[in-house]
Amino acid sequence: MPPAAFETTLLIAKPDAVQRGLVGEIVGRLERKGLQLAGMKLVHVPRKLAEQHYAEHAGKGFFDGLIAFFTSAPVVVMAVRGVGSIAVCRTLIGATNGRLAAPGTIRGDLGLSGGHNLIHGSDSPESAERELSLWFDDAELIDYTSSSQGDVYDPSDLS
Repeated sequence: MPPAAFETTLLIAKPDAVQRGLVGEIVGRLERKGLQLAGMKLVHVPRKLAEQHYAEHAGKGFFDGLIAFFTSAPVVVMAVRGVGSIAVCRTLIGATNGRLAAPGTIRGDLGLSGGHNLIHGSDSPESAERELSLWFDDAELIDYTSSSQGDVYDPSDLS
């Protein structure tokens, strides 16, 4: 069972990341940071699921293009756990537009686009809960204690 201090967030390596062979690089960055994978799968996204995932953007001018891009090739969907994982992942991901994202971030190091921006990450606990329920059944999320947990966190981080 993960510590109570852990939160779980959703990350999606988008079609451009999969097509460019960057999934391993992205997962490696998450793991090197000390985050723990709780679920991961390769999915060719059906249009209906893409529309549900991006429902808050329905009616905006970029919505149809976003859905077309998101459903154009497989994605890798990940449930990621750790203390403060939502904020930590958002920092690791970087600004939406890769040209403006800070060096050292996924988008800053690997991307040049605002639309083809490699990765999605939940932006709040509420979004994470909603998005995780769209992509994973409870049985697909694995609870375990990583053997490196004691090297990643000070015990006070876990209480």
